[in-house]
Amino acid sequence: MSLKSALEKLEPAFEPGGKYQKWHALYEAIATLLYTPGQVTQSHTHVRDSIDLKRIMIMVWLAVFPALFWGMYNIGNQAIIALHSLYSPEQLQAIIADNWRYSLTETLGGSLAATAGWGSKMLLGAMHFLPIYAVVFIVGGFWEVLFAWYESTKLTRASSSLPSFLP
Repeated sequence: MSLKSALEKLEPAFEPGGKYQKWHALYEAIATLLYTPGQVTQSHTHVRDSIDLKRIMIMVWLAVFPALFWGMYNIGNQAIIALHSLYSPEQLQAIIADNWRYSLTETLGGSLAATAGWGSKMLLGAMHFLPIYAVVFIVGGFWEVLFAWYESTKLTRASSSLPSFLP
């Protein structure tokens, strides 16, 4: 059984009058993310294209990645500069032991030395950035799904890419 046939088999349960009709917005979001919607215009069109707005927003999300990676590197770079300018080596060891981000960075093989490479800076920046990004994505996604469920509407196309712009 293919994924598409499994989705088509589940679809009647999510349609109005079905057992899971309140979850139609979430089903529709997943189905259109995986496959092109089967809806076509019934009248004459001015422009014909195969662009699906949800896929375009995913491309926007991917286009933001270079800025996200640069931000992670810069956060790590600035954190290492600040640590070495504010604390003595003894104080720095105590701070690293007390801070989960610094400890996890070292556990994963990153260096917090003043001469740390770009990989260590990227890892440290990720330790600061990814928790914020995850919270924004999860909380934003939760509210988006909740309002779509409550109002029985489709999920908006911005729900996939908007969290990339918020942190």
